[in-house]
Amino acid sequence: MLELRNLVFEVPVSEGSKETKRIIDDLSLVIPDDSFTVITGPNGGGKSTLAKLIMGIEQATSGQILLDGEDITELSITERAQRGIGYGFQQPARFKGMKVKKLLEIAAGERLPMLSCNQYLAKVGLCSADWLTREVDKNLSGGEVKRIEIATMLARNPKLAIYDEPEAGIDLWSFDRLTETFRQIHDAGEGHSIIIISHQERLIRLADRIVLLEGGRVSAEGPTEEVMPQLGLARKMVAGCALTEPTRLHITEIPTTC
Repeated sequence: MLELRNLVFEVPVSEGSKETKRIIDDLSLVIPDDSFTVITGPNGGGKSTLAKLIMGIEQATSGQILLDGEDITELSITERAQRGIGYGFQQPARFKGMKVKKLLEIAAGERLPMLSCNQYLAKVGLCSADWLTREVDKNLSGGEVKRIEIATMLARNPKLAIYDEPEAGIDLWSFDRLTETFRQIHDAGEGHSIIIISHQERLIRLADRIVLLEGGRVSAEGPTEEVMPQLGLARKMVAGCALTEPTRLHITEIPTTC
């Protein structure tokens, strides 16, 4: 279980200034084991910052972060990773000279047979075995690098996996495969939790819990069926269209077309 207690993160309003701006504002939140949580909300609400605080990429100004009862607030990224936290960036790093298969093996912490590597890649829409010998460099598109990074997360199989906008740069077909993969991970019921930062309604509806973050604070949280109406989303009056459109919040990133 992940528990955030009175978490605060402040940054200077300008370089060298003593005046600060609060990005995360006295935030408390519990992420249960074996849960699928989507954190959503308008841009600038603190979603990505919160994910980075959990991973240790940013250090909290005050408050506590506990994982399974252990205070990890002061732990490094490496130490948090060793305790089972994984993180997928909005814009993944590239590694010149590093082949995809080697990257998957580093993530898994062991040598992997070709079949296992192909299975991880197939789950993110990269079905050709030729991908294993490709280098993770500038010759790959942003969407391809994103899918490879998600495959490495699957190979690592962390206890708590955090994905920051995993849909960014991914084509519709691969997105369909990705949503199905997230569903399968959660349905496996192995005690692993998923946190996804997203504006995509299809991902939001996959979750069993939604956290709405606005102005660095949790303005709503709970089971999906309870929080969806609080997002102000009303069903469209279009035959055969299951998507919805925002009516209260200006969460314009949520798709409003089928």
